[in-house]
Amino acid sequence: VIELNPKQQVPVLVDGDVAMYDSTIILEYLEDRHPSPALYPRDPGLRALCRVMESAADEIFFAFVWELIREVFYKPDGNGRDEAAVATAKAGIAAHCGRLERQLGEQPYLCGDVSVADIGYFMMITSATSLGQGLTDAHPGLQAWYGRALARPAFQRELDRLMTANRGL
Repeated sequence: VIELNPKQQVPVLVDGDVAMYDSTIILEYLEDRHPSPALYPRDPGLRALCRVMESAADEIFFAFVWELIREVFYKPDGNGRDEAAVATAKAGIAAHCGRLERQLGEQPYLCGDVSVADIGYFMMITSATSLGQGLTDAHPGLQAWYGRALARPAFQRELDRLMTANRGL
């Protein structure tokens, strides 16, 4: 992966002679390569909202998840864990989910139809859940959204892959 991604992170996508990193770039590439079904809304306003939401999943929500990774995943026995940092991260995740709950409203998916916003948040919420901060009763709309996403074969396959990878750790 290091040869393909100078940031030394996942994800990395190799498609024939094309190699790339960064989830946003990968999702844009997949949209260009396989335009149907669409990963971005066609309406310019909704498309922009979708991009903003996918970016927020990566840049804002993930910051809280990363804190849980540092303090919970890397310190599973609790030794040296910064409980104040854990509490702050959990509160940040809960507040962010509250905003998502309000934004989702009565829509089935975050931007109307399934989009990169749903992919990004599905991954982040799954990660947060595995680290002890999942969706709560304060987020019934998001819980229903997560269930709808999970009922889609592609989302279920990805969750199964994540669970298999986690068992190997």
